[in-house]
Amino acid sequence: MDGKINSNYLLRIRPDSVYALEDEEVKTVLKRYVDIANNRAFAKFLLLKSFEVEIQKDFSLEDILKLHDDLMKEFKENEPKKVKPYKTNLLTLKKIIAKEIVKKCQLCEWRCKVDRTKGQKGFCQAGEEIKISSEFIHMGEESFITPSHTIFFWSCNMQCIFCQNYTISYRLEEGEEIDPRLLAKIIEIRRIEGCRNVNLVGGEPTIYLHKILEVFEHVSENVPIVWNSNMYMSEISMKLLDGFVDVYLTDFKFGSGKCSEELTKVKNYWDIVTRNHLIASKQAEVVIRHLILPNHVECCSLPILEWISKNLGRNCIVNVMDQYYPCFKAIENEKINRRITREEYRRVLEKARELGLIVKG
Repeated sequence: MDGKINSNYLLRIRPDSVYALEDEEVKTVLKRYVDIANNRAFAKFLLLKSFEVEIQKDFSLEDILKLHDDLMKEFKENEPKKVKPYKTNLLTLKKIIAKEIVKKCQLCEWRCKVDRTKGQKGFCQAGEEIKISSEFIHMGEESFITPSHTIFFWSCNMQCIFCQNYTISYRLEEGEEIDPRLLAKIIEIRRIEGCRNVNLVGGEPTIYLHKILEVFEHVSENVPIVWNSNMYMSEISMKLLDGFVDVYLTDFKFGSGKCSEELTKVKNYWDIVTRNHLIASKQAEVVIRHLILPNHVECCSLPILEWISKNLGRNCIVNVMDQYYPCFKAIENEKINRRITREEYRRVLEKARELGLIVKG
């Protein structure tokens, strides 16, 4: 797409997105995001760079994590009022910690503990450098997210059997390594072109957290970061994302039963993802996507909505998604080898409204 996105173009392509940031519920739940998108506030990563930090050359991971926690507390109590980047800052510190972690990788809950700096590969098979599948201006996200600069990172740590991006998640395509400085420049250009945000997705972005933090060391445009994640990350990754992410755009797929183990390769899904949603809600603004699966209303959809209602209530936006279709390995599973019915969608949508959740797509 060439040139700057204008309202006339949006009116033709996505008319619902034109005034989406003026919606009262969006302005309430995503207040900071709306302000950053409209350049009335600063993206959090810019403020991290405006908080000077002195970093010792010799340190243990335990020591530097303690320093991080102390400085993050100070940062939140005295958040910078203006952008004035320092050579060494809180974002630098987060990057250093993340690069230490990948030497014994525990970025996600697989906790493979491989040394990715020496070419060792864990479950996700990602190396030390960034690999992306594509980047483009996405016109098909939620109305308040669109137009979105979407970057698809290569590989995934969950591998759902019904994944619509299975060529990325299952590594059936090779992906392309990209230099952090080049990706930073692309992010800046897309923001200038009129994107409301940079939308980091995959696959799963968490497996590249160490490099994503480095990318944003080189970004100077004021752009909100949308962390579009399956939320199967470790607590230490959540710690590093604190103060960096403006909006968590999450996938919340499965209930507390065995469905996640039947349809993905992960364990303890419910405990990890509910934990991380609670942490996320204390760090940033939250939009939760729930994709309704056929034959999974009682075991997954309804318990998820009830959990959201009890724990987050109207402090988040919920997108109840009806666009599931069986692809990849889903056609081999008799429980999910069809589209959802109107009745399944109606039940989930009515339950969300009955619970008083803010439902928007």
